[in-house]
Amino acid sequence: MYIDLRSDTVTMPTAEMRKAMAEAIVGDDVYGDDPTVAELETLAAKMAGKEAAIFVPSGTMGNQLAVMTHTRRGDEVILEENSHIVVHEVGAASVISGVSLRTIKGINGIMRPEDVEAAIREEDIHHPETTLVCMENALSNGRVVPLETMRAIYNVAKKNNLAVHLDGARLFNAAAKLNVEAEEITAYTDSVMFCLSKGLCAPVGSILAGSKSFIDRAKKNRKLLGGGMRQSGILAAAGLIALKEMTKRLHIDHDNAKYMADRLSEIPGVKVDMDAVDINMVFFRLENEKISDCMLVKGLYDKGIKVNSASKGEWRFVTNNDVTKEDIDYTIACMREIIGA
Repeated sequence: MYIDLRSDTVTMPTAEMRKAMAEAIVGDDVYGDDPTVAELETLAAKMAGKEAAIFVPSGTMGNQLAVMTHTRRGDEVILEENSHIVVHEVGAASVISGVSLRTIKGINGIMRPEDVEAAIREEDIHHPETTLVCMENALSNGRVVPLETMRAIYNVAKKNNLAVHLDGARLFNAAAKLNVEAEEITAYTDSVMFCLSKGLCAPVGSILAGSKSFIDRAKKNRKLLGGGMRQSGILAAAGLIALKEMTKRLHIDHDNAKYMADRLSEIPGVKVDMDAVDINMVFFRLENEKISDCMLVKGLYDKGIKVNSASKGEWRFVTNNDVTKEDIDYTIACMREIIGA
């Protein structure tokens, strides 16, 4: 078994999840006949403080369903320039929904309310119509957006009759960091997507939640995109455990990330971004230019540790349910050996 620090998507389903999946009561969910999916959607909506929810195969589909359902072709969406919807979803908003993306440069990825307001198009024959603002929390750079910032952006959007969607792939990590319930974050959104397979150990799936009328429209759009599933209660069974149980242990991953950041910072030539350790991610740079990406990735792999290469010189290690403090200590020892520290 490898120690896998590439992401929190690499976790294995727990023994409890595997048992629940094997024993799940199922039905054809396209007909609305799967009771386990219905239970998951009801619980997810409640935890998100929304009227209704829909189970989808992936976070990307959840985000794109939200964009598609909130907008019309030719509309414009405001969002931060490094957000997942912009950088990691293959230009899907343009391809699927026919919308343009008006990006804002945030401060460490966090948009300022005044910049959001300035980006809203005025009524003009030459302009597309702004209809949607997309926020993200937690951010993929490891930071968490303060509630007061979300509230201010939401108020700007509502003042201008715009919908607000939250990419909450790691919503429960953000809630754990802020020490609030998830619904206190989603109160400043019209819709929210959150993943069951990022940090929560479910093998597949995400949730899109919002008003009943919104989810009714999204359900038809899900079918259009090929996301209608049949006996998907087998997957939803793991999602129920993810929400009921795994959301309660995320603080352990956060504590392990802080521990890893502290241990990495003890290695000469390793510069850790301590300000970015809000959740379960550790970002750092190597000051020793003689250590190439390939050298570190291969060196760790040969010692039973999987990591991704650096992005623009910055490395990211991610803690998760399958990474222990002992694994972290072993990783640090291997890092010292490879770097020669």
